[in-house]
Amino acid sequence: MSSISIFFTLFFYFSVLIFITGLSYKIVQYWNTPAPLKIPIAPAPLTKSGVFLRLTKEVFLFATLFKSSKWTWLFGWSFHLALVLLFFRHLVYFWPGEIPLILLKTEPLKYAAYPLIFGLLGLLGRRIFVDRVRYISAPSDYLMLLLIIFIGASGMVMTFANNHPNMLLVKNFAEGLITFKWSELPSEAIFLAHIFPVFFLIAIFPISKLLHGPGIFFAPTLNQVDDARKKRHISQWAMQKEKNTKIDLEHNNDKGS
Repeated sequence: MSSISIFFTLFFYFSVLIFITGLSYKIVQYWNTPAPLKIPIAPAPLTKSGVFLRLTKEVFLFATLFKSSKWTWLFGWSFHLALVLLFFRHLVYFWPGEIPLILLKTEPLKYAAYPLIFGLLGLLGRRIFVDRVRYISAPSDYLMLLLIIFIGASGMVMTFANNHPNMLLVKNFAEGLITFKWSELPSEAIFLAHIFPVFFLIAIFPISKLLHGPGIFFAPTLNQVDDARKKRHISQWAMQKEKNTKIDLEHNNDKGS
C-alpha cells in the first residue's frame, strides 16, 4: 500500500475510535444528568406512549421546528432527509461480500445531493442574514455548515461532472476498512478531498453541535410525561439526598434520646 493509503486507513480508524469513545462518554453523561424539575414543553403528553409519539414526530418530522419557522424547517428537513438517503447510497461501497439487491437499486439516491446542498445553503444563509441568528452563531456553527457543504459539493463533482475516481478501487478500499482487508485507495485529488473532511467530521462529532442527534432523546423538555399534578417528580440524586437526610435526622434523634 502507498503511504497515502496507509495514512487514510489509519485516519479512518482513529476517527472512528474518537467517535465511539466520545459519543459513548456523552451518552453516559446525558443519562446521568439529573432532571430535578418537570419542564416538558406544553402542550405536553400525559402518557409514556404520548412521549414516544412526540419524540417520533420530532425525530422524523421536526414538528417543533415546523411550528417555529417554516423556512428553517424546510432547509433543515431537506438537509437531514437527503443525508439519510445519501447514507444508504454510500452503504453499497462499505457492504462486505455480496451486496443485497436493494442496495444495488440505490443509484437514483445520488440526486439527494441537490436537496442536501439546498438545505445547507439555506441554513448558512439564515446564519448570515438573520440578525438574531447571526448574533448567537459561533465560528463552529459556520465551520460545520461549510464542512458539510464542501463534502456534498465534492461528491457532486465526482458524480455529475464526469470526474469519477476508479469505482472498483473505491469499493475495495471502503470494504477493506470494514473487513480489515486493506486495499489501495484511488489517488484522484477530488476523491481525497472528499473523504478527508468526512473522516475529520466523524472525529469531531462528539465535541460539536452535531450531538443534537442523540441529545434530543435526553431533552427533558421533550421526553417527560406531564404528570406533575398526579405524581411527585424527584431525581435520583435528590431522592438519595432526601434518604441520607432522613437517616441523619434519625441518627441525631437516637443520640439525643
